[in-house]
Amino acid sequence: MGNPRAFLTIHRQEAGYRPVHERIDDFSEVEQTLNSGDRRTQASRCMDCGVPFCHWAGPLGNKQPEWQDLLYKGRYKEAYHVLEQTDDFPEFTGRVCPALCEKSCVLKLSCDEPVTIRENEAAIVEAAFREGYVQPIQPVRNGKKVAVIGSGPAGLTVANQLNRKGYKVTVFEKDELPGGLLRFGIPNFKLGKHIIDRRIRIMEQEGILFRVNTMVGKDILAKDVVKDFDAVCVAIGAEVPRDLSIEGRHLRGVHFALELLSQQNRILEGIPPKSQINCKGKKVLVIGGGDTGSDCVGTANRHGAACVTQIEIMPQPPVGQNPATPWPMYPQVLKTSSSHEEGCIRRWNLASNRFIGEKNNLIGVEVEEVEWVPSPDGGRPQMRLTGKKEIIEADLVFLAMGFLHPEQEGLIKELRLATDNRDNIAVDNAGYTANSNLFACGDAVSGASLVVKAMASGRNVARSIDRFLQTN
Repeated sequence: MGNPRAFLTIHRQEAGYRPVHERIDDFSEVEQTLNSGDRRTQASRCMDCGVPFCHWAGPLGNKQPEWQDLLYKGRYKEAYHVLEQTDDFPEFTGRVCPALCEKSCVLKLSCDEPVTIRENEAAIVEAAFREGYVQPIQPVRNGKKVAVIGSGPAGLTVANQLNRKGYKVTVFEKDELPGGLLRFGIPNFKLGKHIIDRRIRIMEQEGILFRVNTMVGKDILAKDVVKDFDAVCVAIGAEVPRDLSIEGRHLRGVHFALELLSQQNRILEGIPPKSQINCKGKKVLVIGGGDTGSDCVGTANRHGAACVTQIEIMPQPPVGQNPATPWPMYPQVLKTSSSHEEGCIRRWNLASNRFIGEKNNLIGVEVEEVEWVPSPDGGRPQMRLTGKKEIIEADLVFLAMGFLHPEQEGLIKELRLATDNRDNIAVDNAGYTANSNLFACGDAVSGASLVVKAMASGRNVARSIDRFLQTN
């Protein structure tokens, strides 16, 4: 703790976003960065708490006080080496993580001005790449091979960890390029894809083999994967979106959110989409109030939509503080994203009753106001329809209501049958199937969650695979 009084005299300073009038016309990253002097000043605010709640709150167990102090002292190389001990890809988490660590920072709890941990993390790793501190490592091989199915954050983490332990790792990816939802789900204005490419190049130079456009169980028989590898890790994510089975669902103009987001990312990668959704001049309605819905808002605005409305079935959360979710719970408060700032009507407590069409084309959505009443048994509040209905005009609707728990049992069952071990198909909490060389991690086990949690799961399962292969 190089400056023991900084937290008393220096306020939190965020880098903020590029001006709306500038960023609305492109898909470049919207977030800016501070100059190195201001960044080091922000790092000095870390109090090096005796019990660092930031370390406890993040699933990776990052050593924030240590690398904050090194950043403050300008020792970027050492700061990066401390950071990479616990975080395989800080360039990802430093951009798209909701910063669970900041929600538990003592300066957040005491005066609502947490240390800019996420931004500082991104600054450290960018300096490391810029100064050449990130170099390929050539591990000593141990003669064993591991297959990783899926190249999202969980799969990439497993591959990175096991490759550096000496295993020969092959990553199978069904899409055209590695990255999973990092590449085809998160918009470029939040995570530029050159950031993913930069890391993939390092991993390839370290010996990891990526096989894209390959669906295990379809293009490659699962039994061949089991036969050719000493261990197999399923990291296929949770990509099945929650549907809205109401009248008019078949109408042209009703799409899942990922249809828009993955299409746009493919266009920016130079990959021709099979079909194209264009929001230009259209009235756009986004159903779902989370991050995926916000990403649709930002994408529709960049297309030049006539107007964008986002609706949510839950009540509007309070601004700033929410007494219903005190620490250490994650604070359920109103989040205004960069996409919302660019233009969006936001409404809450609305259920969708039916899609309205004309000549098989969507022209509107009937919504109904709902209210939430306390449950008699003290459980989840109960939704009650109020009968107050209205029509929201819409040419395009994007369903952004989350994802179903992955139906990964089919692939795991196929893999297990290939080993003639038909029992214990379900994956346990440790990420592996009993008495087998088959493992699973990330959203494939937990259901849709955060990038940082998928990475933590990948690190845990990599340890399990290593222990398994060392004893078998």
